[in-house]
Amino acid sequence: MDILITEDIKAEALDRLAEQYRVLRDGTLWNDAARLRERLRDARTIIIRNQTRVTVQLLAGAPKLLAIGRHGVGLDNIDMDATSKAGIVVVAPLEANARSVAELTMGLMLALADKIPAADRDTKSGHWEPIKYTGTELAGKALAVCGFGRIGRKVAGLARGFGMHIVVFDPFVSGDSPALREVGAALCERLEDALARADFLTTHSPLTPATKHLFNATAFAAMRRGAFFINTSRGGVLDETALLEALRSGHLGGAALDVREVEPPATHDEFETLDNVIPTPHIASLTHETQARTAEAVAADIDRRSHCEPSVNFVNFSQPRNRGS
Repeated sequence: MDILITEDIKAEALDRLAEQYRVLRDGTLWNDAARLRERLRDARTIIIRNQTRVTVQLLAGAPKLLAIGRHGVGLDNIDMDATSKAGIVVVAPLEANARSVAELTMGLMLALADKIPAADRDTKSGHWEPIKYTGTELAGKALAVCGFGRIGRKVAGLARGFGMHIVVFDPFVSGDSPALREVGAALCERLEDALARADFLTTHSPLTPATKHLFNATAFAAMRRGAFFINTSRGGVLDETALLEALRSGHLGGAALDVREVEPPATHDEFETLDNVIPTPHIASLTHETQARTAEAVAADIDRRSHCEPSVNFVNFSQPRNRGS
């Protein structure tokens, strides 16, 4: 087998790979550890999304594996140290989804500010109570962008177009960054300073040991009363219990969550019952344009690696040595 696709990913670019290589597509493999290990024994490359967990134990049973194509940008489901040590290149087109995630972030911000989902549900149930859904404008409000990478910068640019004031927290960004000047953003050296200034807060941080539950009870207490929280990054950066308490107490005005710490959530939870919470099922990258761009980039790199050519969208190293060398 040349290529193993372990999740339900539909794209013309992957269809074209099947015309050149021996491809096995099984969208259920990610959830069947025994079958996944069995199939990986013969695979030279695999293409995954965010459900397949690539661990050191899994890689130990994949002696022929040369490359992993990540259809998306998050890498927290891949043991990056183990792949690099094994000589396996990981490719992920990190630029492909920035626009779609930024646009969804703005959509969620507008939906929170104008109470659109609650007004929609109420009107469809036969009521007509416009005063009940009096909202707030984005213009003149402060947006704290936590994580000023590809996506955070696009969000800041879009928000600037709405007349928002932008503050940024990112420990890897310097105060003289041209990207800050481009959107007229002010850099905060401490997270609590950004939180204290925010009417809206959006996070675009990767999930790392340093960002695990970064947004917790202490963080929410530092925010303005009535502020809104939006997460389209990774569920693990949020302490969900602390967010619920901040919403119940009325300290926060609302939240929008496109990602959860456990996906899908194990049971129906309180987030789904609150009128000031907008939960969506991890859809930020699910636009036709992003899916096509991502698949094209992953397929091209898998093809390059199969011909022993350097990858373009590598995230660990560009020209991996042969396994065992």
